[in-house]
Amino acid sequence: MSSTWLITNLVAAFLLPPLDALLLVGLGWALWRRRPRLARGLVGAGALLLFVLSLPVVGDALLRTLEGEPVNAEAMRQAQAIVVLGGGRYREAPEYGGDTAGKETLLRLRYAARLQRETGLPLLVSGGKPDGGDLSEAETMRAALIHDFGVPVRWVEGASDDTRQNARFSAELLRRDGVSRVLLVTHAWHMPRAMRSFAAAGIAVTPAPTFFHRAPLTPLDFLPRPEGLLASRHAMHEWIGLVWTAWRG
Repeated sequence: MSSTWLITNLVAAFLLPPLDALLLVGLGWALWRRRPRLARGLVGAGALLLFVLSLPVVGDALLRTLEGEPVNAEAMRQAQAIVVLGGGRYREAPEYGGDTAGKETLLRLRYAARLQRETGLPLLVSGGKPDGGDLSEAETMRAALIHDFGVPVRWVEGASDDTRQNARFSAELLRRDGVSRVLLVTHAWHMPRAMRSFAAAGIAVTPAPTFFHRAPLTPLDFLPRPEGLLASRHAMHEWIGLVWTAWRG
């Protein structure tokens, strides 16, 4: 397991919902006897934050601040290859007898397979195993693309621990074969940070995003639900990541 990955994710856990809101509530309870007015404010703020971030309408709005538009046919013709970034593994899956591609990764792979059939472009998969395991994300992605989606994979980048390394290590493989512009497949909320990383690595990107949630609003979207909290978490994670990337340069 990568120590850098572990520390980064531990810090992120304290900054993101639901733990950030629960910490406010916990701090309020700790101060209840000594500073009752402040304590009530902290408990109320934490509860309100958790409630608001759990609303699907809020999570959707936060994601839209990061999302661009779907790729168009003219832009696709300029690319020389397709790069798919991993979105997590399903570790030790009993029905598969080991590690396999996770749910978010499969959404990206499905779209990448469609793009590959439409364009005939060679395909690169990228993702390591910072949390341990037998197979890297890239290896599980290659297996899914070949066996489940029936499309070939030319390059496998399985050493990266984060988005910056996805870009750097993928760029090394691509440049050996003269590739300088790619169709980049990842979730739309992750695309801004991924594009910055690939630009820094010297690879031009045509974004080919998949979208988390674009369904019409219903009354249920104004009630707290787990998917609302997940959407808010994704958005906040990416905004923090963009700030961190800009700070690191």
